[in-house]
Amino acid sequence: MRCRAIPIPGLILVWLLMAGPGRAQDPQPTEYQIKAALIFNFAKFVEWPSTAFANAASPIVIGILGDDPFEDELARTVRGKTINNRPLVVQEFRSASEATNCHVLFISNSEKRRLPEILKSLQGTSALTVGETDRFTESGGMINFFEEGKKIRFQINLEAARSAGLKVSSRLLGIASHPSR
Repeated sequence: MRCRAIPIPGLILVWLLMAGPGRAQDPQPTEYQIKAALIFNFAKFVEWPSTAFANAASPIVIGILGDDPFEDELARTVRGKTINNRPLVVQEFRSASEATNCHVLFISNSEKRRLPEILKSLQGTSALTVGETDRFTESGGMINFFEEGKKIRFQINLEAARSAGLKVSSRLLGIASHPSR
């Protein structure tokens, strides 16, 4: 894994660019506004095999498995946006078996105890798994958020992504970190 930190101000800039114009006195983005912006950008820098989509117009499905910490922020972030002419949609799932046709799957902390079972059930799919729990990537997850001081960082398990048939852009790999835990 390549190691490089993204400080909070850099993440804020990414989020602000995506959110559009605003007032100078607007409050700082929340943790989950930043994470929603990053998930959108992950989708921009990952290539799925053609078999991951039913047809050329199929949407990119971003799923949330377990409790939703975004409080509709993820849906607001991707609303009206497209990637490679594909619309983005957000869906909530109650089980991993429902999420097998998902392209990006955020696995909530509420599913921490079931993580090995969830990741096993997603084998053979092209779902980019994203989480925020300790040892997520070591357990087979693909992208994990973690905090270091006042910085939100992420690490990538490139081997897991490649096993799912995903191609991760070198630009995304270049800003990934390795946690110092």
